[in-house]
Amino acid sequence: MISRYSALALLRRAVTGARWQRAWRAPDPQPTYDVVVIGGGGHGLATAYYLAANHGIRNVAVLERGYLGSGNVGRNTTIVRSNYQIDGNTQFFEHSLKLWEGLSHELNYNVMLSQRGQIVLAHGPAQLDVLARKGNVMRLNGIDAELLDRADVARMLPFLDYSPDSRFPICGGLLQRRAGTARHDAVAWGYARAADRLGVDIIEQCEVTGFLRDGDRVTGVETTRGRISAARTAISVAGHSSQVAALAGLRLPVESHLLQAFVSEPIKPFLDHVLSFGAELFYISQSDKGGLVFGGHIDGFNSYTQRGQLPKVQTVAECAVALIPSISRLRLLRHWAGIQDMTPDGSPFIGRTPLRNLYLNGGWCYQGFKATPAAGWCLAHTLAHETEHPLIRHLALDRFERNNGFDEYGTGLWTYKQ
Repeated sequence: MISRYSALALLRRAVTGARWQRAWRAPDPQPTYDVVVIGGGGHGLATAYYLAANHGIRNVAVLERGYLGSGNVGRNTTIVRSNYQIDGNTQFFEHSLKLWEGLSHELNYNVMLSQRGQIVLAHGPAQLDVLARKGNVMRLNGIDAELLDRADVARMLPFLDYSPDSRFPICGGLLQRRAGTARHDAVAWGYARAADRLGVDIIEQCEVTGFLRDGDRVTGVETTRGRISAARTAISVAGHSSQVAALAGLRLPVESHLLQAFVSEPIKPFLDHVLSFGAELFYISQSDKGGLVFGGHIDGFNSYTQRGQLPKVQTVAECAVALIPSISRLRLLRHWAGIQDMTPDGSPFIGRTPLRNLYLNGGWCYQGFKATPAAGWCLAHTLAHETEHPLIRHLALDRFERNNGFDEYGTGLWTYKQ
């Protein structure tokens, strides 16, 4: 049994020089499991953990084709928040944020949650009115929200461009103080360690190459490490959702796009919040190491490369300098790309599929990291009870057949504009 982390355990090993145990085991796959979760990212690991912790289902395998943290969970910009306004999404993401707030204690692993607050800027009266409506929806659902005027924003963020000839005048903003950031790879490691302690098998370097079928029922998977039977199978592979689902004969309404992220050279602390630019999809925060972490829109073409593209570097840099002119001479330290699985309405799919015993968690667009705890919680409930958790019933895969898209961004069913 893996020991718990504590101040006493740290002191004991410092004094005695004893080595720490492996954070999780490296087991060989068993021939049969109650549940197989495809994908060892944050969502897959969270699903496995909550299956064991909440429902007592411990004969579970998580199959990861690479190593833990090699996908989107290690390639995002770490933001967590619950400032949503469509009924259903509002409650789901607030549940997720509440789970984030107790996650380090729950997992006995510091996920480095920093609730520094997020400010979404408004650059005109109409946009401020939209933020006011969103804030009212949040407050009616018991979620913290504060509407800021121009003076409030200037007091909290004095380094923005407030000049008379600024390209994007600042009229105010919406603040959620409980929003913030978390350490993305620590989240994966924390869920992996906690799930392993409960008996879950985490199997790395194990790629799924096909599905075992008995008519319309999925009975397991074919992998590079052999055939594995399972009573229930869940797909939770982020930007590769359509590829893996295709192995089972499913065609998903999903497109895969690159989403680039950037980190500057480290500087002294000055940005105390997560900041979102209302004139363009741009967001920025400062890491504990001092680097500015930021990103923007997805690239406007399909790709699985996980590589950055220079035109997006220019666009995102322009947003950064237009908003905060003082950072114009900072050097870019590194940038990378994750693979976003984009849906027509900007909202995910989570629940059952047309194939019996096969479940899907995908299509998270820009929202995957912040949804990690709730997505795992709700999918685990769905797998355990074979019926959707109440928080995800509006995210069913067949919602477009019922003309029931959930357009959180208000731009219509147009993937690239999400």
